Parts: sequence; structure tokens; C-alpha cells
Amino acid sequence: MPKPLWTPTNELIANANITKFGKTLEKQWSVDIKDSRQLIQFSIDEREKFWLSLKDFAGFIAATWGERVLINGDKMPGAKWFPDAKINFAENLLMHRGDADAIVFRGEDQVEQRISRDELHDAVSLVAQALKAEGISKGDKIGAYVANVPEAVITMLAAASLGATWSSCSPDFGVNGVLDRFGQIQPKVMITVDGYFYNGKTIDICAKVEEIVKNLPSIKRVVVIPYVDPTPNISAIPNAISLKNYTDDFNP
Repeated sequence: MPKPLWTPTNELIANANITKFGKTLEKQWSVDIKDSRQLIQFSIDEREKFWLSLKDFAGFIAATWGERVLINGDKMPGAKWFPDAKINFAENLLMHRGDADAIVFRGEDQVEQRISRDELHDAVSLVAQALKAEGISKGDKIGAYVANVPEAVITMLAAASLGATWSSCSPDFGVNGVLDRFGQIQPKVMITVDGYFYNGKTIDICAKVEEIVKNLPSIKRVVVIPYVDPTPNISAIPNAISLKNYTDDFNP
């Protein structure tokens, strides 16, 4: 047998959340769960009990869970968990507060950033308020032409908090690829970076954004995340505004 690269100490095992969850199941359902194999088996044999306990143990928030836990459990696809539940994705991801890191970001060797849980919560709130003022509400569509940057998470959570549908493309997509995707949903707002870094090179995409917006009349607002340039020239992009200016009116 190959030698493991790392083995947890008994103390780490005892204090791990998975161990604590196993003990919760033992107490709640009068079962014997001593290791991860038994926990996995319980999740297979007692699917409804497992997920009822997990949602409570994890502290998930819901407006309502409904009466049903699982329907069509033997169908794949077709099974549905908590089919009557109403959950806001953003509310759950932002439930924890404090100065602990929520996001640690590095963009090649160009950008480094750390965002705390409190900072993430506040940033999402600002964008959500701006989107709401723009008229975005449940069921509206937002197209994101974004790199893997913290603002992608922030704007996605802001959209989710309002019940809007979020669709994204990597900024290395060509114009036609973006139009094919966003053309199917007709977004009202487009979130985009000004460019991205790749293999030490800086790639500006403002010209692509301009062409995309001119071919998608549903887009009434373009919010630009300054990533490769602190003050990008976005004057040629119709209805464009920088993310900072977009949220300034809501910043106390």
C-alpha cells in the first residue's frame, strides 16, 4: 500500500465537523456511526433522515422547508430534495460575519486581494442596492463576462439575493460565443471586466464588450469591473459605468 502523504491526528479527527455530525446522527436517530464509511452508508440507507439532520447541523436558512424531504428518490434524474423549500442562495453564503477571510485572490503575479466576511457582505449589499435601483428583480437576467475575480462572486451573490438569473462567460470567449449564450436569455444588465491577465500578458476586452452590447439590445446597462486598468476607457461601450461609480450612491 502507498504511504499516505498526510494523516490527521486523533485530536483533529475528534474535533472535525464530520465527526461532530456523526455524533449528532447517533443521538438523533439512535444509530451507530463510528467512521466515514458508516456515515456514507447511513446517507444511502436513510436518505431523508440524513438530509433532515444535515440541513439543521449546517444551519441552512430557508423561508420554508415544506413538508416533503424527497420525492422520486429512486429516479436519476428525477429525484428532488425539499421540493417545497424556498431558499436564497446568497443569504446562506453570507450568513457568517466577522473579519475572517471570505475570499483570498491572486491574479497571476499582478493582483493580490483578501476580502473578509464583513467586507464581502457589505460589497454584495452595495451591488444589490444598485441593481435594485436599476429595476432588477426576481426572474430578470444578468449576463456576466467576467474573469475569476472577487467581483465576480460579489456581483453573482448580489444578483442571487434579488432572485435574478445569472449566466457567465469567461473573458477569453469570442464575441460570437458570448452572443450565442447571452442571446438565449436576453439579459438586462451585463457585468464585465475590462480585461484579464494570461501567461504574463494583459488582454484588453473593451472592444469585444462594445461589439457584444451593440448586438444585444436587451442590455440596458453595462457595469465594468476595472481589473487590468484602474481607470479603463469605456466611453465607446453603450450605457457603460464602472462598478465603483455604479455603487457610489449607496455607499454610506
